Amino acid sequence: MRIVVDLNRCQGYAQCAFLAPDIFTMHGDEALVYNPRAADEHRESVARAVAACPVHAITVEGLDEPSATRSEHVQESTHGR
Repeated sequence: MRIVVDLNRCQGYAQCAFLAPDIFTMHGDEALVYNPRAADEHRESVARAVAACPVHAITVEGLDEPSATRSEHVQESTHGR
């Protein structure tokens, strides 16, 4: 998964840090720090964090794509070379 947070939109509500603390943390009262590449094991907590953001500042590529499907895409792209 690739996570992108619009830091101009983020208001520091910290719902993401509460719901996915392994991915999102607050530095001080307003600065969000996050890991843009989350492992599949964090999929559920990241989905909750995205849904809980009151200003919709978080987008995630590959969140809805099942793990098996992503593996098949990788295999197809490496075998097609």
